[in-house]
Amino acid sequence: MPDTDISLVHIEEAAWRIRPIAQKTPVLTSRSFNSAAGIQAHFKCENFQTGGAFKIRGAANFIFSLSEAEKPKGVVAFSSGNHAQAVSIASERAGIKATIVMPDDAPKLKLAATRAHGAEVIIYDRFQGTSREAIGKKISAETGAILVPPFDHPKIIAGQGTAALELLKECPDLDTLVVCVGGGGLLSGCAIAAKALNPRIRIYGVEPERASDVKQSLVKGQIVEIDQPDTIADGLRTPKPGVLTFPLIQQLVEDILLVSEDEIRAAVKFLLLRMKILAEPSGAVGTAAALSGKLPKDAKRVGIIISGGNVDPEVLAACIV
Repeated sequence: MPDTDISLVHIEEAAWRIRPIAQKTPVLTSRSFNSAAGIQAHFKCENFQTGGAFKIRGAANFIFSLSEAEKPKGVVAFSSGNHAQAVSIASERAGIKATIVMPDDAPKLKLAATRAHGAEVIIYDRFQGTSREAIGKKISAETGAILVPPFDHPKIIAGQGTAALELLKECPDLDTLVVCVGGGGLLSGCAIAAKALNPRIRIYGVEPERASDVKQSLVKGQIVEIDQPDTIADGLRTPKPGVLTFPLIQQLVEDILLVSEDEIRAAVKFLLLRMKILAEPSGAVGTAAALSGKLPKDAKRVGIIISGGNVDPEVLAACIV
């Protein structure tokens, strides 16, 4: 295991801590998908999660762990959407102020939902060389607000790992787990939980070809930062993996699989029209990898995490035409 203090115990503690707000999401199967992909797939549907995505797990674990002295300071976060919503929702439940830094091209649905839960939203242009991290840190320094990282923090990683904890307890005999990867919080947390519960399971991350920073980092053996990715999968536009998440991915994940924009759209369309599951493009990359034959031939019983379902109607329409 990597040199980290994140263990199954911390993930189980997170599961207990977030019970008041996080849903135990369903695991669904589909004969038509199994036939098309040649596997037995078990979909962990985080699109049915509070806030429409897995992010509430990590955000709630972090925010619900704040001390009484920290709570009056409020929190600040930066996100293209799902983490923003999650921090807003968890902060509203905890009764603390939230300030969220979001790009001006964030999905309208996610922007509106973040504001609906009372957060103050600060807009920036991600193509003008402006660092969202720098903006968030500046707000934190000026106001004293606690910075809630989108992925690179033990409390966030442990919270995200509760998705795999639930999945493996329901489906303990999976031989493969497929998880999308942006910054790596969900993938690393799920990898810790899955390997602890089933040491023989193989874990694959999936990212868009246009946002292959994690794949490039694995190949090079060190963190690689890429230019701002231009992909339909807006939740996976993180330009580099985290300092904490990357070593975990190196140690626990078999490989990172890449999918094209067309493969992502086809997966969104299949999930919606054939399985009646609404997934955002970021949430469908694992499905895309399975449908396009990217998994190893001996993968049979496969868990696939659908990470979220927050998608603007215009994007959805472009996927199903």
